[in-house]
Amino acid sequence: MLTRLPIMLLAYPEIFLLAAACAILVIDLYLKDATRWVTYALSLAALLGCAVLTTIVTGMTGGQLATTFNGMFVSDMMASTLKMFTYIVVALCLVYSRVYMAERGLYRGEYFALALFATLGMMVMISANHFLTLYLGLELMSLCLYSLVALNRDSAVSSEAAMKYFVLGAIASGLLLYGMSMIYGATGTLEITEVAARAARILQSDDPSNLKGVLAFGLVFIVSGLAFKVGVVPFHMWIPDVYHGAPSAVTLFISTGPKLAAFAMAIRLLVNALQPLSGDTPQFPSGWQDMLVVLSLLSMAIGNLAAIAQSNIKRMLAYSTISHMGFMLLGLLSGIVGGNALSAAEAWSSAMFYAVVYVLMSLGSFGMVVLLSRAGFEAERIEDFKGLNARSPWFAFIMLLLMFSLAGVPPTVGFYAKLAVLQAVLGAGRVWLAVVSVLFALVGTFYYIRIVKLMYFDEPQDAGRIDAKLDVGVLLSANGLAVLVLGILPQPLMQLCFYAIKGL
Repeated sequence: MLTRLPIMLLAYPEIFLLAAACAILVIDLYLKDATRWVTYALSLAALLGCAVLTTIVTGMTGGQLATTFNGMFVSDMMASTLKMFTYIVVALCLVYSRVYMAERGLYRGEYFALALFATLGMMVMISANHFLTLYLGLELMSLCLYSLVALNRDSAVSSEAAMKYFVLGAIASGLLLYGMSMIYGATGTLEITEVAARAARILQSDDPSNLKGVLAFGLVFIVSGLAFKVGVVPFHMWIPDVYHGAPSAVTLFISTGPKLAAFAMAIRLLVNALQPLSGDTPQFPSGWQDMLVVLSLLSMAIGNLAAIAQSNIKRMLAYSTISHMGFMLLGLLSGIVGGNALSAAEAWSSAMFYAVVYVLMSLGSFGMVVLLSRAGFEAERIEDFKGLNARSPWFAFIMLLLMFSLAGVPPTVGFYAKLAVLQAVLGAGRVWLAVVSVLFALVGTFYYIRIVKLMYFDEPQDAGRIDAKLDVGVLLSANGLAVLVLGILPQPLMQLCFYAIKGL
């Protein structure tokens, strides 16, 4: 572990983004609507600056594990990799949503400031090495997301969705905090790496004070809070309502970057802090891996079956998100087999690969929803995609690639993401779980192929042309083509994820 580094070096990207977001918020006060592009450009420049600083920090640490602020903040390859993906995703969200927000009078400085502060929360979550740091990052991100959902103050649907999100999010935060307090009571520390060491000692000892019971109690609450933030059954109630009620551009934001932060949170809590409680050992026979099995199965079942009945594409994609997060958990629950972690890096890297690929697919899918929406019209119904091939063959092809990838049809990257986590499940000896997962994936194929059928075989309800700004058209096309290119050449991204996880 590196120690001889400037104290605040590892946090330079976060410090820069905090200063930039505050400056942008103040500068925007002096701008008129006609010059709002300045706020937009500065926001993209801030994300570019973060990417440059993250590259510099990674170069100075050599990608090795390094901590600062008394071990509360960590820099490693996983943190650097996920942060770089987060910058790209947030930048694309801002580009995709520019016209949409302007047409609805929401193209204001608050939108950009909240997006940047939410990004700062994601970055802190990704680099957290302490329960308090993790919670601060989580709450910073969550409070910004609540505000973004309610950004359209004239919409009763958006206000209702924001209230539901806020109330359920507060309950989940309470569950998480209570679980952390139980773990602290048993181990006497809040530092993530130290929690793992002390928990392992408690499990190895003859414990007369029943600290093992306290650890198990805390674990249940932590997994419950984590399940809400990831968005899996039975803590999924907020996802369809929030995705539906929020402006489509905000739904695009919520469905992408925060998923990367939620994955990092799962790794920091379950792998780095509570790995001794993973289960399948004589000292702790049933742990968080068994809990994830239940959460994964319920998510794949309810997510896929409920999505079939949806007529609103945002709700359909919301339920599909639940099923995909269930699939992502398959990689996390396959790392430790009989107390042996020899193949853990492969399993956890498959989960990271799946999370990154899902975010890429979700970014393109909701980007298409935002593109088809125009002033006074929300392209939210599945019927709005009817005859898209007649209106724009190119964008229909991009949407086809995205739907095939979400369904797991080769040669798109979604197929290899599913294959990677299924290989991890088989490697852990859970053949039955792999079979059930494939069956639910087949069920999910139906509602994705239905969109393709509507685009290519039905008559359009709206004959208007689809006018996309040059930057949006180019980036959305690249987004769609990326799922095909990464499907043909998935190895570089898979190796990057493996290298990132191996450095934990």
